[in-house]
Amino acid sequence: MPRVLSKKLRVLCFSSHARVSACKPPNTLTKEFISSFHFNEPSKAVHYSTYSRLFSPKIPSQKLTPPLEPVNPISKDGIFNTMNQPRKGLDNLIHLKNEQESPTEREIQEPDDYFFADVEKVYRILRKFHSRVPKLELALQGSGVVVRSGLTERVLNRCGDAGNLGYRFFVWASKQPGYRHNKDVYKSMIKILAKMRQFGAVWALIEEMRKESPHLLSPEVFVILMRRFASARMVKKAVEVLDEMPKYGCEPDEYAFGCLLDALCKNGSVKEAALLFEDMKIRFEPTIKHFTSLLYGWCKEGKLIEAKVVLVKMREAGFEPDLVVYNNLLNGYSVAGKMADASHLLVEMRRNGVEPNATSYTIMIQALCGREKMEEATRVFSEMEKNGCEADVVTYTTLISGFCKWGKIKKAHELLEAMIRKGHIPNATTYLYFMLAHEKKEELEECLELVNEMKKIRVSPDLFIYNTILRLSCKLGEIESGIRIMNELEENGITPGVDTYIILIGGLVEQARLVEACDYFQEMVERGLFSAPQYGVMKDLLNSLLRDDKLQLAKDVWGCIIEKGCEVNVSAWTIWIHSLFSNGHVKDACSYCLDMMESGEMPKPDTFSKLMKGLKKLYNREIAVEITEKVRKMAEERNITFKMYKRRGERDLKEKDKAKKDGRKRRARQRQWGSRTRKADTL
Repeated sequence: MPRVLSKKLRVLCFSSHARVSACKPPNTLTKEFISSFHFNEPSKAVHYSTYSRLFSPKIPSQKLTPPLEPVNPISKDGIFNTMNQPRKGLDNLIHLKNEQESPTEREIQEPDDYFFADVEKVYRILRKFHSRVPKLELALQGSGVVVRSGLTERVLNRCGDAGNLGYRFFVWASKQPGYRHNKDVYKSMIKILAKMRQFGAVWALIEEMRKESPHLLSPEVFVILMRRFASARMVKKAVEVLDEMPKYGCEPDEYAFGCLLDALCKNGSVKEAALLFEDMKIRFEPTIKHFTSLLYGWCKEGKLIEAKVVLVKMREAGFEPDLVVYNNLLNGYSVAGKMADASHLLVEMRRNGVEPNATSYTIMIQALCGREKMEEATRVFSEMEKNGCEADVVTYTTLISGFCKWGKIKKAHELLEAMIRKGHIPNATTYLYFMLAHEKKEELEECLELVNEMKKIRVSPDLFIYNTILRLSCKLGEIESGIRIMNELEENGITPGVDTYIILIGGLVEQARLVEACDYFQEMVERGLFSAPQYGVMKDLLNSLLRDDKLQLAKDVWGCIIEKGCEVNVSAWTIWIHSLFSNGHVKDACSYCLDMMESGEMPKPDTFSKLMKGLKKLYNREIAVEITEKVRKMAEERNITFKMYKRRGERDLKEKDKAKKDGRKRRARQRQWGSRTRKADTL
């Protein structure tokens, strides 16, 4: 396998970098310049939507990380702003903003930053004493760090997804004499709490702002909350934010309403957004941004007929389609696989006086790459250059991603060299695709070598690259290498995310290094990163501990979850109780069942039946009576017949036992006779 970056390529990078530096020195780059680059998810369809006030220069900054908040990939002039990153979903592509984006985490943490030393010192203290508040406050007090404007926001950004760390510093900073939180700090804290889905705490913070600093309340504060409600698919709550704004002295305007439509369309609630748009026509005058949001939403859902209806209504309202609208529609055709219609749309654009730009061609190239039509994608790329439209970093990276995805790494390597020769500097996303290609082939050494090559040409690896290497290390059983990567993350100023912890904990559990897995799990919990989606890793860890006779350690893990006030619902309690019961700890399971009912959660019918069955074998009548009485009382409060509840539990238990037995029989038959696939292969 050829190395992805040779000495020749490094020379090209440095010479290209020198040419760029000659045009504009690095120290003259503004925050707006740097913040105009953002990343989204690769190898999936990218959707394009409403306008952004950010611009998109030809050559991206060297040191980039994904934004703290999603932004729109198409700017006002229709230029493609974003790159694809492996993230949780595609829903972070449509965004309306009136203010400039806050600086990215990596930009804030550069060594020449005025705040860098203090931010790192505070972050180290937070990590060390986060679970002991009195000691934490003493350590911060004795650190010699002076809380001042700009520092608090940078510390919050440095904490990243670890919301608990950020909140503790936010509270401590508010108590310091001569310091008051400004608008940006409040917005950062609201983003963190909303991301943790602590919506009650967000409203409490907004109420505090109303009482103490009403002049800091602005529509942008409520827009953050709308977006988080929309991302949680809580449409009603998102709309209620618009109605609550006047109570806090903020009258909703077209911008706030546009952001609400934008958030709903982005998060799969385009039907609700369309109804809201019709209801609010009288209150808010429709703008081209509103129509573009709806067009984006329908294209994302693959409903092109509805998208065309929006296009007709837009023309009836007196708005002619511009480059952004056409690119949205072009993406809708491309995602649906209607490449002929997409080509006809390009012709129509030129006929209507709208010249396709790099984004227009990149949309088609990405769709073709996703369908393994690399020859056609290359043809579109050549056609683009013939028509006088210069390819940018995004276009090159999209084509590289296609070659890497389908195992043509040599072709990708040649394209990378061509890209650098033309003066386009690759970024972390460009190299991420090479990493993913090597991960498929389980080539860990090549990935590590590639990281070293990136550092030599001054391209900093980001969290997604580190997660890829960590995942491959754990898959190959190279846990020590994975732990080194985890430590390197922190040293390079990158905060580990939820995925980072889940990958490492899973790898440690597979290698039976349970004590270390518990340490990292508790660290994840204490940083505020544990929620319902992480119940799977919790289940694996608890079951592994109990199977290894580490009951006390399992109890400590569960105790940590409860003490830190994490999101614990019926499913979490059920996982814990069933784990205890399945590993022979019936009395402990019953004890935690009582704790569960005291917390106001009613056990599932099959859980109750399982515990009663276990207690019957142990002849423990007292606990059985206590649990039964409490369940009977809770059933009455919920208007459920106890007999029906009990009968359902017994039925569910029988069905699960039958399914388990059938599964065992099926696996035994496969072991004896082989699966159909193996038979076919043999024949």
